[in-house]
Amino acid sequence: MLIGNTPLMIIVAALVTMVIAALLLSGVLRVLLIAQAVYWGMSYVARPVVLLVVQPAASFGDNVADPRLVALGYDRGIEAALTPVAFGLVVYALLLLGYALWSRRRGPRPRRPVPLAGDPNMMGTLVVLYALGTLARLASVASGSAGAAGEVASASPVLSLLAMPATLGAVGLIVLARPERNRDTMLLLGFLVLGELWWTTAIQSKTPVLGAALAVAVRFALTGWTRDKVLGIGAVSVAGIAGFDWLQSLKSTPYLRAQAASVDAAYPEPVRPFLSLLRRFDLLEAATDAYFIEPGSWLTPDQVITALARSLVPGQLLPGEKLQAGTAWATDVRGASVDMSQVSVSLAEGSIPEGYVLGGYAGVVIGVVFTAIVLIAWSRALYARHMVPVLFGIGLIEVPVVFERGMLGTAETLGKYLQVVVLAWMVRLAVGEWRRHRERTTAPVAAGVPVPVGSEGKQ
Repeated sequence: MLIGNTPLMIIVAALVTMVIAALLLSGVLRVLLIAQAVYWGMSYVARPVVLLVVQPAASFGDNVADPRLVALGYDRGIEAALTPVAFGLVVYALLLLGYALWSRRRGPRPRRPVPLAGDPNMMGTLVVLYALGTLARLASVASGSAGAAGEVASASPVLSLLAMPATLGAVGLIVLARPERNRDTMLLLGFLVLGELWWTTAIQSKTPVLGAALAVAVRFALTGWTRDKVLGIGAVSVAGIAGFDWLQSLKSTPYLRAQAASVDAAYPEPVRPFLSLLRRFDLLEAATDAYFIEPGSWLTPDQVITALARSLVPGQLLPGEKLQAGTAWATDVRGASVDMSQVSVSLAEGSIPEGYVLGGYAGVVIGVVFTAIVLIAWSRALYARHMVPVLFGIGLIEVPVVFERGMLGTAETLGKYLQVVVLAWMVRLAVGEWRRHRERTTAPVAAGVPVPVGSEGKQ
């Protein structure tokens, strides 16, 4: 059954090739590429394997067993849905393998410095962003407007926007903070990871805790790997997922827990502990959406280009509403094969399913090339000397655009973070001015020179 599924076997080979390419690379890009292979392996290998082996019937409340695949038959349905995915991953894997081989031909390179790691102005900016964003997070939870994964609109858009700096602050400090003592480093990382775990349960999304785990891995890639660090990142990832499920169970009512147990009972005992994890890697559903709609029937090339351009401009400056990629996918693409008339949700479309829907196999090639460019640019941004590219690199650690979003979703996310980066730049100016003020007032005192009252600015 599994061996006969040709697309599934091709996907496994492509993911192995991605890991080989990652091992040929170094630094942040190695971590990001391995993380990508693991993420896509959960969506396009682990989940289909469970469905092919268990052959579960579709039931209410179970989003692992897709009714469309049940109707087609799992063997035929999964093979059909994964065929464009297999093609796209082969192209992507060959692109990254070629890049890795090209990089190695340039000869071994010393560990690249990270200019803004430990920079006082950058650290002050990140601390202020984290404090401001955390206050907005607490206000969102207290007011009941924190929202949840997949929601189309926040109950409080202002609080939602103001909460985003906490992401930059937390991830930025995990990646760039350099305390002098190891004990202080462990305390800082533990505090920030637990904060992201709390937020991941508050909004019922895997993104914050997985972003924190990826941030820890990126930090280790910048500072050098050891066996203890490898074990540490594994522990953070496992504890984050386990802690998420445990905290979510505390928030559930007895009825919901009983309903979830009833759904899980349809699966064999060895599979049940992994179901909650599989449900959060849902790109197989996006691939199934793409199978049921004719390529080129969603958006025209002009509409795609317009949407990409408008995504980078704040909505307040544009006439009309911008295209919301996840919402449009749910309504137009999934709506072609599932009744979405009573459901309003934003879905992850994935670069390969999106490319296939927009332009068939040519669209798949464009989509994976776009993702490869974003991935490589992302890995290089963290080594920049200027704050803006570094902040974009930090933001992309938290938001999984290269894992589960296509071109439209990526541009949409970058447009949102552009506003946050502008706020961060303003905070950076304020932090820099405050530090200069302190230096002006403390330097004369340190030298034993009295500072007249009201004359600080004349020193």
